[in-house]
Amino acid sequence: MNVLGIESSCDETSVAIISNGKLKANLISSQDFHAKYGGVIPELSSRAHLQIILPLLKSALEKAGLRKEDLNVVAATAGPGLIGALLVGLTFAKGLAYSLNVPFVPVNHIEGHIFSGFLMDDKPEFPYLCLVVSGGHTLLLVVKSDLEIVRLGSTVDDAVGEAFDKVAKMLGFEYPGGPLIQKYAGKGNPDEIKFPIARLKNKYDFSFSGLKTSVLRYIQKLQKEHINLTDNEKENISASFQKAIIDALTQKVILALNEFEVASLSLVGGVAANTALRESIVNIGKSFNKKVIIPDLSFCGDNAAMIAYRGMKLHQLGQVFGYGYNAYARMPENTFTSINAL
Repeated sequence: MNVLGIESSCDETSVAIISNGKLKANLISSQDFHAKYGGVIPELSSRAHLQIILPLLKSALEKAGLRKEDLNVVAATAGPGLIGALLVGLTFAKGLAYSLNVPFVPVNHIEGHIFSGFLMDDKPEFPYLCLVVSGGHTLLLVVKSDLEIVRLGSTVDDAVGEAFDKVAKMLGFEYPGGPLIQKYAGKGNPDEIKFPIARLKNKYDFSFSGLKTSVLRYIQKLQKEHINLTDNEKENISASFQKAIIDALTQKVILALNEFEVASLSLVGGVAANTALRESIVNIGKSFNKKVIIPDLSFCGDNAAMIAYRGMKLHQLGQVFGYGYNAYARMPENTFTSINAL
C-alpha cells in the first residue's frame, strides 16, 4: 500500500510517501523568507504553498520510485493551522484523491505529532504518556490506543513555542527565536534569575503568560540602567527562562507518571528539538524505568511523514471519510476524551 501525506498547516510545505509501511520520501520546503517580517505572514505562506506543492509531489514520487497512479491513499493535514495554508494542501489532496479514485483521509495535525514516534525504529508502547510541545500547542496526554487519546492538561494561554518566540523578540533575536534562546542559554547560568512557574486549578494545565511577563519586566528593569542588554545578560535570561519552561513541563510529566500507569513516555512537536528538554525527558524516563521515544529532529517540526503515517493507520483501522468530509470534526476537542476516562 502506497500512502501519500501532505502537510501545509503553517510555513512548511511537506510531501511524504509511505510504501508498505516504509518511509520512502519526506520532503520539506521551508518558507525562510518570513524571518524578515518577524513572524509568519498568512497570505504569503498560502502563496508559497501554491507554488511548491506540485513540484514537491513530483519530487517525492520520483524519490519513492512511484507514479501518482500507484498511490492507494491520500492524506492531508485538515487543521489546526493557518486557514489559507491548510486549504492549499487540503484541497490539493482531495482533488488528487478524487482524480485517482482512492480514499482521502483528513488528519488532525496534533494527532500527527502525537503518533510521530511510530516513525522511529523503537516505537512507543501503549498506553504512553505524551507531551506535545509546539508553536501553537502544549498538551499532556495519555495515549491508550490508536483511537483513544485522553487529555490530562493543556495550556490556558500561550503555547511553549509561542512563549519562546515572544521572549526571543524581547531579547532582540531574529525569528524563529527558539533556536537562538537555546544557543544563548547554553552559555548562561540557569539559576541566575528565578522566574515564576504558574500553579493552576487543574494540576495538569500549563500557563506561560505570567512567565513571559516576568521576563519582560526583568528586561525593562535592566534597560532602565542601560539601554542595550549585554551578551552575558541575554545568556542568563535565556538560560533562566529555558529552565523555568522545562521545569514547568517536567513537573507535570513527573506528576502524571506517579499517578497513571503507562508503558512508555514520548516527547513530540517542534519544541521537542530543544536539547535541554530532550535530555530532561530522557532522565525522567530513566528514573521511572520507562522507555522514552523522541522523534528525530526531522520529525519534530511540521512534516508530512507523520501525516502519511497517521493517514495510513486510520485507513487500516477502517476509518472512512468522504471527499466532502468536514475536516474540523477531526480537531482535538472532538477527538480527545477527558481525564475521567482514566
